[in-house]
Amino acid sequence: LPLCLQYGIVLDAGSSHTAMFVYKWPADKENDTGVVSEHSMCDIEGPGISSYSTNPLGAGQSLVHCLNQALKDVPTEKHVSTPLYLGATAGMRLLNIINHQDSDAVLSAVTAKLKSYPFDFRGAKILSGEEEGVFGWVTANYLLENFIKRGWLGEWIQPKKKTLGAMDLGGASTQITFETKDTIENPQNEVMLKLYGQTYKVYTHSFLCYGRDQVLRRLLSKLLQ
Repeated sequence: LPLCLQYGIVLDAGSSHTAMFVYKWPADKENDTGVVSEHSMCDIEGPGISSYSTNPLGAGQSLVHCLNQALKDVPTEKHVSTPLYLGATAGMRLLNIINHQDSDAVLSAVTAKLKSYPFDFRGAKILSGEEEGVFGWVTANYLLENFIKRGWLGEWIQPKKKTLGAMDLGGASTQITFETKDTIENPQNEVMLKLYGQTYKVYTHSFLCYGRDQVLRRLLSKLLQ
């Protein structure tokens, strides 16, 4: 029997650029969590959406080429059932602090463009630094097969491996995330995850303005001073 595949589309709107990823997974889950693989990806030309603060419609328009690509990459009969998300990170977090109305305008324009496609639009939002850190940690450990791996007979097994901590250096922020048994003082930095039937207590912290581009900016301003 052919596998019944499901698809999902994620737009990762970083501070310096946006990338679109199309994922697929079998309808059957392992211990309540899907086993996901990357189906295709598309780099959006131009800068990140936060740079469109004076031209919000341009932010939506910039996504068109890759969204049209998604129409081809996902089988037509699956379009309506394919969830579509956009998550923006520190570039938009900064814009939201500097000018809340500008960041709202950019997100509205992006939302309107995403809604005009036949996918199951699930939202365009600014991720918190903590969400960004945790998603990165899950991805790294998933790819390293620390949660689940294929056995010899094609069955899924849980390796008794420790998870690794993840450091994520972005354009405008840096995240550090790791599993811990210790008490975490600030509840904002503590996340409990249930993956493939296992529970993980994770510490995560995001340092806004400690990404590559922001550090270079600070360095330049020091030099100019």
